[in-house]
Amino acid sequence: MGEQILLTGNLDESARKAAEWLLNKKPIRTLRDWGISFSLWPPHFTTSCCGTEFGAFAAARFDAERFGMLPFASSRQSNILTIEGTLTRKMARAARIVYDQMPEPKYVIAMGACILEGGIFWNSYNTVLPSDVGIPVDLYIPGCPIRPEAIARGLLMLQKKIRSQGAIRT
Repeated sequence: MGEQILLTGNLDESARKAAEWLLNKKPIRTLRDWGISFSLWPPHFTTSCCGTEFGAFAAARFDAERFGMLPFASSRQSNILTIEGTLTRKMARAARIVYDQMPEPKYVIAMGACILEGGIFWNSYNTVLPSDVGIPVDLYIPGCPIRPEAIARGLLMLQKKIRSQGAIRT
């Protein structure tokens, strides 16, 4: 007979349960995950020199919009945080604020050698990793400087991950 859901009691609670049940059915879930994977909006949050390469990725030659990424939205309407290069203690606080303001589902891409291991600032007292401030990273893109092609490949990998694992994290 399959799975049944009992809708009794509070109408709002019953409507929420029915909507959740419907959204988790395979055709609708697949369509939702596809839509989210091609609607990635990063806030403008540049921390260092990798930001110029990200700007090149957003420009006409590489055209980030073709990949489903529309840069320069505010943090309350964005769903992907790109941390580009060195993350200092002062900028880490700002990154955490931006990350907390983003709605779910949200993703983080960390790019550049500085964000992976410190880069040329590896022995500095002032640089931190995203994990040090509680920002979970979904995808790391290595390189110094990173190339726009690497950002495009990383974005495609993140889209594939969203579609295969589902956009809503439980």
